[in-house]
Amino acid sequence: MVEKGNGIVQRLAFWGIPLAFGVMGLKLVAWWVTGSVALLSDGLESTVNVIAAFVAYFVIRYAQKPADDDHPYGHHKAEYLSAVAEGVLIVLAALLIIREAVSALADPQVLDAPVLGLAINGAAGIINLIWARALIRIGKTHRSPALAADGHHIMSDVVTSAGVFVGLVLVVVTGYAILDPVLAILVAVNIIYQGWKVISHSVAGLMDKAVEPEEEAAIKAAIAENSAGSLDVHYLRTRRGGAVTFVAFDLVVPGQMPVSEAHRICDRLEAAVKAVLPGGHITIHVEPESETAHGVRVGVVANTKEQGS
Repeated sequence: MVEKGNGIVQRLAFWGIPLAFGVMGLKLVAWWVTGSVALLSDGLESTVNVIAAFVAYFVIRYAQKPADDDHPYGHHKAEYLSAVAEGVLIVLAALLIIREAVSALADPQVLDAPVLGLAINGAAGIINLIWARALIRIGKTHRSPALAADGHHIMSDVVTSAGVFVGLVLVVVTGYAILDPVLAILVAVNIIYQGWKVISHSVAGLMDKAVEPEEEAAIKAAIAENSAGSLDVHYLRTRRGGAVTFVAFDLVVPGQMPVSEAHRICDRLEAAVKAVLPGGHITIHVEPESETAHGVRVGVVANTKEQGS
């Protein structure tokens, strides 16, 4: 199942490259027929999308390489590097937009062929919207930070296109050409915010942030319901590494329990946690009951019946 998900992620990342080129071409044509600085700004962001699509594809391929001697836990975190790079590119695109818009404030231009330009740009925006939603959904489903970041990046482009479309309609209706560069600056501020969100989320992954509370609750429930034969579970730790979730905890068993029996309990617990976290990496440290408990404790609720039988 994990390999199938990896294939889907890699194919989407690949097709993102020609699609990014196509959308960029449409937006630059829209700028060419209108002369709008806002549409030029939108096109400049799309050039960044092309670079981001290349980065995402090659990094995702690298991140899916199997573990080796130098990287025994795999190469999954490479996706976070790609996501950080995408966040930086988003901010860079916004700064380019601001530069173009500020220079246009001094000499705002009347738009040429605005209806045709808006139609072309609107078509590009719809394509981006459909693609961004697919990338975000599949990126979350298969836990690909790079793919999800690419989706959020493109979604910020969709917001840009929508804002530009509405603003240019106002320019045409009111005749105030100054609205064109002003709109471009407002859109750029929103893009900077989106870029910051992508960067902060990716840095959290690089810093081994724990899983979300709902996922931790599911892990604890799986452990508690399948820990029959043990005495306690404690020192629960989790972290996310790209598509893989790492879970570790200490399992307390009676001091005289045979190793083979403790091993069977570990196998059962590992299977239960992987059922709620497909592709998870589970590490269990077995301790005798004489050891002092430490760290996060997980209630053991399923062993009483078995021990009493």
